[in-house]
This record gives sequence, structure tokens and C-alpha cells, in this order.
Amino acid sequence: MRIHIATDHAGLEFSDDLKQHLSAAGHDVIDHGPTSYDALDDYPAFCINAALAVASDQAAGIESLGVVFGGSGNGEQIAANKVLGARAALVWNESTALLARQHNDANVISIGARQHTVDEAKHFIDVFIAEPFSGEERHSRRIAQVGEFETTGLIAGHEIVR
Repeated sequence: MRIHIATDHAGLEFSDDLKQHLSAAGHDVIDHGPTSYDALDDYPAFCINAALAVASDQAAGIESLGVVFGGSGNGEQIAANKVLGARAALVWNESTALLARQHNDANVISIGARQHTVDEAKHFIDVFIAEPFSGEERHSRRIAQVGEFETTGLIAGHEIVR
């Protein structure tokens, strides 16, 4: 599977360990940056590029997921979720990694590098990658509603108050 990763300065040390771990597991890892430490760097472009690559790969039928990380993972998740077709979930334990895939068919996860050890992050990522989407109708329906709102600003049969 192709795995797109991105970070900011807070997660840069994780980046090398995670690339090695994922490559050793047989994944094709593409790093969207940064490549060097800059305490003032800005994560949005890195994370958006990773999410764009995941969405593009998936639209082309290429099996791919993304992992973005920074200090808390919050901003990185928000940035990734601005990409049409990205479903980024903040992961902080095994359960959230499982549910991100099972219930939300998340294609990107975000992890706080200042909140977890590298080994914890590797575990969350491994769980996320291994877990398939359940395909249950209720989850598919909800994902479709989010996608519909994302593209039209509406959800058929539901009032959206502005």
C-alpha cells in the first residue's frame, strides 16, 4: 500500500522512524515534508499535500492512506480535512485508530507527536492500516452525507441551518 506522510517541526523526528517502519512492512512511503528542521515551519501545506495525494491515488484506484502528525495532531487533521475526498481522523489510542477505519472509512490519520512515543504512533498506524472499513449501511450513509455536504452544501432530506 502507498502511505503518504507529512508533519511539521514537532513531528520531524517521528518521520524518519515511521518511514523506516512502514517501508520495512512493505509499504511505498511518500514523504510530503518537511525534510529539515525549522522551528517556524507551517504544517498546512505539508498536510494538505499528503491529503491531496491520498485523494488522488484513491480516485485513480491506487490503494493508499495518509498519516499526518505534529505537536497535538489537531491542526494537521484540520488541514487535511480541507481536501475534497480526505477523511482525516485524530487518533490517540488503538480504539480511535480502529474506529476511524471501521466506522468512518478514514483515509488519513493525524497523531500528536508530543502526545505519544514513536512506538505508540507505530502501533496506531499499523492498526489503522490493517483495519478495513466495515461497509455497514449506517456508516456508508453517514459518510455519503458528509460527502454530499462537502460538494453541494446540502444533505438531501435533512435541514442545514445557515
